[in-house]
Amino acid sequence: MMTTSGGRNGTTVLVVEDEPAIAQAIARRFTAEGWAVEAVGDGLAGVAAAARLQPDVVVLDVMLPGIDGLEVCRRIQADRPVPVLMLTARDDETDMLIGLGVGADDYMTKPFSMRELVARTKALLRRTERAARAAEIAQAAHPDPPVEIGDVVIDRAQRRVQRAGAEVHLTPTEFDLLLALAATPKTVLTRERLLAEVWDWVDASGTRTVDSHVKALRRKLGPDLIRTVHGVGYAFEPADGDEQDGA
Repeated sequence: MMTTSGGRNGTTVLVVEDEPAIAQAIARRFTAEGWAVEAVGDGLAGVAAAARLQPDVVVLDVMLPGIDGLEVCRRIQADRPVPVLMLTARDDETDMLIGLGVGADDYMTKPFSMRELVARTKALLRRTERAARAAEIAQAAHPDPPVEIGDVVIDRAQRRVQRAGAEVHLTPTEFDLLLALAATPKTVLTRERLLAEVWDWVDASGTRTVDSHVKALRRKLGPDLIRTVHGVGYAFEPADGDEQDGA
């Protein structure tokens, strides 16, 4: 199953979804945004299409024939980093964390609204543009100096993170979330504020996305850096006396 539509603004989206009705509905909605859209219905076809199209963003179902969406995401990211929004039929946080762990930037649980899907996809594209601008800054004469908080070093220009001297691989979304929290250490940021600053949109249904990404960050950086304030949000809290900023 394949649907190809011509885009008007140079943005290419790959949809990997084995349910034809859902894939076609997504393709029609994205085409209305002026994007070029191609939809394929199995995992191996998704990997091949990603290599051929070099899409700007991928919308990827977890449950696929052939190889599943998690393996598709691994292979796509190994070939070329690209923002991935995963679709899952199960509201299982373990699956969501696994998806984020293999390189997905965001996820949505079926059934979902097309309005929210478009909003999240646009947010992924905006974050990709921000990352590209940061890469340009890295090559400038005076790039932003790294932020150092305790044993965590955040290189804003090159979008790299180290803890205790070891490189920590973060997805673009995880990096932006860490940077937002680290910008004001020991200050509690609400889920809604993080959703607005990192995801570029505000919707109460998205607060679980924030929670899952924080858990993914803790898995990579350790559980001791981000404090949960129940019912409110999160705070980045280095050990007392360890705080410094290279800015």
